[in-house]
Amino acid sequence: MIKERQDLTFLFLTKRIQRFMDCIPRDWGSGYENVVVCCTVENQKNADNKLSIFRDLPIRHKCITAQPLLENIEIEKYLEPIELVVVGGESDRNARPLFYDWVLNIREQCIAQNVSFEFRQCGTHFIKDGKKYRLQTRDLSRQARLADIDYKAVRQ
Repeated sequence: MIKERQDLTFLFLTKRIQRFMDCIPRDWGSGYENVVVCCTVENQKNADNKLSIFRDLPIRHKCITAQPLLENIEIEKYLEPIELVVVGGESDRNARPLFYDWVLNIREQCIAQNVSFEFRQCGTHFIKDGKKYRLQTRDLSRQARLADIDYKAVRQ
Protein backbone atom coordinates (compact mmCIF):
# COMPACT_ATOMS: atom_id res chain seq x y z
CA MET A 1 0.00 0.00 0.00
CA ILE A 2 2.79 2.44 0.90
CA LYS A 3 4.57 1.95 -2.43
CA GLU A 4 1.27 2.13 -4.28
CA ARG A 5 0.24 5.44 -2.69
CA GLN A 6 3.19 7.68 -3.52
CA ASP A 7 0.78 10.63 -3.27
CA LEU A 8 0.62 10.13 0.50
CA THR A 9 3.22 10.50 3.22
CA PHE A 10 3.26 7.73 5.83
CA LEU A 11 4.51 8.51 9.33
CA PHE A 12 5.73 5.75 11.63
CA LEU A 13 6.51 6.46 15.27
CA THR A 14 8.41 3.83 17.17
CA LYS A 15 9.72 3.26 20.66
CA ARG A 16 11.51 0.13 19.42
CA ILE A 17 13.89 1.39 16.76
CA GLN A 18 16.21 -1.57 17.42
CA ARG A 19 13.61 -3.76 15.63
CA PHE A 20 13.43 -1.58 12.53
CA MET A 21 15.58 -3.72 10.22
CA ASP A 22 13.48 -6.79 11.09
CA CYS A 23 10.28 -5.03 10.00
CA ILE A 24 11.04 -3.41 6.65
CA PRO A 25 10.16 -4.87 3.25
CA ARG A 26 12.84 -6.53 1.12
CA ASP A 27 12.87 -3.72 -1.42
CA TRP A 28 13.32 -0.96 1.19
CA GLY A 29 16.84 -0.05 0.03
CA SER A 30 17.63 3.39 1.49
CA GLY A 31 13.97 3.92 2.32
CA TYR A 32 10.85 5.00 0.52
CA GLU A 33 10.54 8.67 -0.36
CA ASN A 34 7.01 8.87 1.09
CA VAL A 35 7.87 7.43 4.53
CA VAL A 36 8.93 9.35 7.62
CA VAL A 37 10.18 7.34 10.59
CA CYS A 38 10.11 9.00 13.96
CA CYS A 39 12.05 7.61 16.91
CA THR A 40 10.69 8.44 20.36
CA VAL A 41 12.90 9.25 23.34
CA GLU A 42 12.01 10.40 26.85
CA ASN A 43 15.30 10.70 28.73
CA GLN A 44 19.05 10.73 28.15
CA LYS A 45 19.53 6.99 28.57
CA ASN A 46 16.93 6.22 25.89
CA ALA A 47 18.19 9.02 23.66
CA ASP A 48 21.75 7.66 23.69
CA ASN A 49 20.62 4.08 23.18
CA LYS A 50 17.98 4.61 20.51
CA LEU A 51 19.47 7.53 18.59
CA SER A 52 22.85 5.83 18.18
CA ILE A 53 20.96 3.05 16.34
CA PHE A 54 18.57 5.40 14.51
CA ARG A 55 21.38 7.56 13.13
CA ASP A 56 22.73 4.72 10.96
CA LEU A 57 19.49 3.19 9.68
CA PRO A 58 18.57 3.41 5.97
CA ILE A 59 15.70 5.90 6.28
CA ARG A 60 15.25 8.88 3.95
CA HIS A 61 13.18 11.03 6.29
CA LYS A 62 13.88 10.90 10.02
CA CYS A 63 12.42 12.72 12.97
CA ILE A 64 12.78 12.52 16.72
CA THR A 65 9.89 12.83 19.15
CA ALA A 66 10.84 13.72 22.70
CA GLN A 67 7.35 13.32 24.08
CA PRO A 68 6.82 12.94 26.89
CA LEU A 69 10.10 14.63 27.70
CA LEU A 70 10.98 13.50 31.23
CA GLU A 71 14.36 15.19 31.73
CA ASN A 72 16.82 17.52 30.09
CA ILE A 73 18.53 15.72 27.20
CA GLU A 74 21.48 16.39 24.93
CA ILE A 75 20.82 15.15 21.39
CA GLU A 76 22.84 17.53 19.23
CA LYS A 77 25.37 14.84 18.25
CA TYR A 78 22.51 12.76 16.76
CA LEU A 79 20.87 15.55 14.72
CA GLU A 80 22.84 15.40 11.46
CA PRO A 81 20.41 13.14 9.53
CA ILE A 82 17.27 14.45 11.31
CA GLU A 83 14.68 16.68 9.63
CA LEU A 84 12.45 17.46 12.63
CA VAL A 85 12.45 17.24 16.42
CA VAL A 86 9.10 17.36 18.22
CA VAL A 87 8.97 18.04 21.96
CA GLY A 88 6.11 17.80 24.42
CA GLY A 89 5.10 17.01 27.94
CA GLU A 90 2.99 14.34 29.54
CA SER A 91 -0.76 14.80 29.90
CA ASP A 92 -2.59 13.36 32.89
CA ARG A 93 -3.22 14.46 36.44
CA ASN A 94 -0.40 12.10 37.49
CA ALA A 95 1.91 13.38 34.75
CA ARG A 96 5.53 14.06 35.49
CA PRO A 97 6.54 17.72 35.12
CA LEU A 98 7.93 19.33 31.99
CA PHE A 99 10.44 22.12 32.51
CA TYR A 100 10.36 24.84 29.86
CA ASP A 101 14.17 25.12 30.12
CA TRP A 102 14.43 21.54 28.80
CA VAL A 103 12.31 22.50 25.80
CA LEU A 104 14.42 25.57 25.09
CA ASN A 105 17.63 23.55 25.39
CA ILE A 106 16.51 21.11 22.70
CA ARG A 107 15.36 24.01 20.53
CA GLU A 108 18.85 25.57 20.76
CA GLN A 109 20.46 22.26 19.80
CA CYS A 110 18.18 22.06 16.76
CA ILE A 111 18.94 25.63 15.69
CA ALA A 112 22.68 24.96 16.03
CA GLN A 113 22.33 21.98 13.66
CA ASN A 114 19.69 23.59 11.38
CA VAL A 115 17.03 21.01 12.25
CA SER A 116 13.35 21.97 12.38
CA PHE A 117 11.84 22.06 15.87
CA GLU A 118 8.23 21.94 17.08
CA PHE A 119 6.98 22.44 20.61
CA ARG A 120 3.87 20.26 20.36
CA GLN A 121 2.38 20.44 23.84
CA CYS A 122 3.09 21.62 27.36
CA GLY A 123 2.79 19.08 30.11
CA THR A 124 -0.09 18.99 32.56
CA HIS A 125 2.50 19.97 35.16
CA PHE A 126 4.55 22.68 33.46
CA ILE A 127 7.38 24.61 35.06
CA LYS A 128 8.52 27.90 33.56
CA ASP A 129 10.79 30.46 35.23
CA GLY A 130 10.52 28.55 38.50
CA LYS A 131 6.72 28.83 38.55
CA LYS A 132 4.59 25.66 38.51
CA TYR A 133 1.50 25.56 36.32
CA ARG A 134 -1.22 22.91 36.23
CA LEU A 135 -2.74 22.96 32.76
CA GLN A 136 -5.89 21.33 31.48
CA THR A 137 -5.34 18.67 28.81
CA ARG A 138 -7.40 20.67 26.33
CA ASP A 139 -4.96 23.61 26.69
CA LEU A 140 -1.62 21.80 26.30
CA SER A 141 -1.21 22.22 22.54
CA ARG A 142 -2.60 25.76 22.50
CA GLN A 143 -0.19 26.87 25.24
CA ALA A 144 2.74 25.38 23.32
CA ARG A 145 1.70 27.25 20.17
CA LEU A 146 1.42 30.49 22.17
CA ALA A 147 5.07 30.10 23.18
CA ASP A 148 5.83 30.66 19.47
CA ILE A 149 9.21 28.94 19.59
CA ASP A 150 8.95 26.55 16.64
CA TYR A 151 11.90 26.70 14.26
CA LYS A 152 11.81 25.92 10.55
CA ALA A 153 15.20 24.81 9.24
CA VAL A 154 16.50 26.38 6.08
CA ARG A 155 17.55 23.53 3.78
CA GLN A 156 20.24 24.12 1.21
